[in-house]
Amino acid sequence: MKKSLLPILFLVVSTSTFSQRKSELFAEIDTLKSRISQVEQELAKAKREISSSSAEAEALKTENASLRDANATLLGNLSNFSELSKQNSENVNKAMAALARKEKQLSGINDMISANDSTAIVSLTRIKQTLGENAKVAVEGGIISVSSSLKILFGSDTSSELTAEGKTWLAGIANIIKSNPNFKAEVEGLNITGEFGSTYNQVASVATELVTNLEIPAENIAISAKDGNFKEGINIKLQPNYKAFYAQAKESAKAAQ
Repeated sequence: MKKSLLPILFLVVSTSTFSQRKSELFAEIDTLKSRISQVEQELAKAKREISSSSAEAEALKTENASLRDANATLLGNLSNFSELSKQNSENVNKAMAALARKEKQLSGINDMISANDSTAIVSLTRIKQTLGENAKVAVEGGIISVSSSLKILFGSDTSSELTAEGKTWLAGIANIIKSNPNFKAEVEGLNITGEFGSTYNQVASVATELVTNLEIPAENIAISAKDGNFKEGINIKLQPNYKAFYAQAKESAKAAQ
């Protein structure tokens, strides 16, 4: 009986010990499962954080590339703007230089016109000194016009033969022409009847006297006849040598370039 109880006791003890160890194993398993679950959660969290960081890194990479492109575009625009500004500055400088040349050209021409006007004024004074204060003299557009009646020059409206008084008057005109070699003279006849034959004879007679007897160069004398619009007589017009004036203006413009 004692021999039978001993194995049974050993079996009970062994069973009790195995049961205890089994419980401990289950507890350890539960603990391990809990730890594994916790680790898995932490791993999932880490994966989410890594994924989020990767997305942010990719976004930053894309944004950085966009910024580089924008910066390159800005630098290109600045370069283009600088070149355009340089071209505009050069164009403005060229325009200002061209304006300066034009101003210099116009200044030279204005000086020439002013000189002609001054000459006309001086000549007007000399004419009055030569022909007397009662001389019929007018200045318009830089042209000096000295007038005389047909009666003084020819004694009548139809005659073409100069009187002594007329020759004296023309001698004074010749002195005026000689003192202004840059002027051209035009003998203008005014007619109120419409019959210009006698008027042409009269202006031809005046021109012949100036050229033949008073030594005025023929190339400096021109003649014309026109309707006097209720006025008749002879006008001696002294005007600038426009051909020489324009030639001088052309040379002045070239020199100013």
